[in-house]
Amino acid sequence: MEHFPGFMKNVKNKIDASQQNTNDIEGYYYEGKDDSQIAFWECYSDRISKKHSHDFDEYMICVSGEYTAYLNDKEIILLPGNELFIPKGTEQWGKCKAGTRTIHAFGGKRIK
Repeated sequence: MEHFPGFMKNVKNKIDASQQNTNDIEGYYYEGKDDSQIAFWECYSDRISKKHSHDFDEYMICVSGEYTAYLNDKEIILLPGNELFIPKGTEQWGKCKAGTRTIHAFGGKRIK
C-alpha cells in the first residue's frame, strides 16, 4: 500500500495544519475515552519537524518510508516496522522522507 485506506481519512478527523509540528503533511486522529489519541500521518515531500515535547508518553511505528527521530538530539532512524517509545518530557524532532507514513499513540490529548 502507498497510502492509508480512504475510510481512515474522514475529514472530521483531519488534523488542522495549526496542530502539526511538520509543514505540508496530512494527518488524521482518533480519540479514546481517556483522552489518549492515535494519529497517523503521510509525508508527501521531505520535511523537518519543529522541536517539541509532550506531557505524556508517545509510541510510534514507521509504516513506510524513512523517519529519522531526534530524542534529546540522539538520532534514531526508523524504517518500515521499526517502533519507538518516547517518554513524556523528551525533547524531540524529526525528518521524514517523501512517502513516509507513521502511526503514533499518545498517552494524552495531543490534538486539541
